[in-house]
Amino acid sequence: MKRIEVEGTRIAFHDHGAGPPVLLLHGFPLTSESFRPQLGALAGKLRLIVPDHRGFGESGPAGAEATEMSRIARDALAVLDALGIRRAVVGGVSMGGYAAMAMLREDAGRVAGLILIDTQAAADDEAGKARRADTAKAVEARGTQALVDAMLGKLVSDRCPPAARDAVERMIRAQSPEGCAAAVRGMALRPAGHDVLSRFAGPSLVVVGEQDVITPPAKAQELAKLLQGSRLVEIPGAGHLANLEAPGPVNEAMAEFARSLPAALFNG
Repeated sequence: MKRIEVEGTRIAFHDHGAGPPVLLLHGFPLTSESFRPQLGALAGKLRLIVPDHRGFGESGPAGAEATEMSRIARDALAVLDALGIRRAVVGGVSMGGYAAMAMLREDAGRVAGLILIDTQAAADDEAGKARRADTAKAVEARGTQALVDAMLGKLVSDRCPPAARDAVERMIRAQSPEGCAAAVRGMALRPAGHDVLSRFAGPSLVVVGEQDVITPPAKAQELAKLLQGSRLVEIPGAGHLANLEAPGPVNEAMAEFARSLPAALFNG
């Protein structure tokens, strides 16, 4: 992995492949390794830039009580700057989708296209914010075991291949409790994304697992309606981490989407 310093914190990232640049932002409580099926299959077609968010993986500590989605977005923009990439397709899974929407707020001109996977536009309501606060406290008290107990069964479907389920559990257990707690608190602070999505005029792709119980297909349908001319792909049998559970159809959808983008989109 490559590394840069962003405002005193190390941000580690993969930079693999050649072709249109695609920045992928991982979900919670995972790392860039959650995109390993994409790194392996799409590097011959796309240039994939995949960071670990601060507080996760090989990046430095969060350094704050709450890692807001705008912070993740600014880190991602700094990675693009370090690589000399003016515009990229921006993709995000779950929390990574929230960060992708935050990138639209920070600098929509840098986003050549948008890929949203198993995420939603809505902000947390008061009950959701209370649940986030309880989760953060549980992680601080019990470590990442609290996340394994509460989330693993919701992140993947009953049909998830055992190897993929095991990989998700290993990623969760390997994370810093402090980084996870900060990210949970940051997600509670995010604004709704309806306004930035409805203003985005670039090409977009929305992907959702048929069995996603966290952000089910109805949430994806809402995203697709907000985004002008978006394509919606529902992955049969997959849960909240469709790119890990069913990488074949997700990779195919991503590659087809990238192929459809004119080169001029990346020159703005």
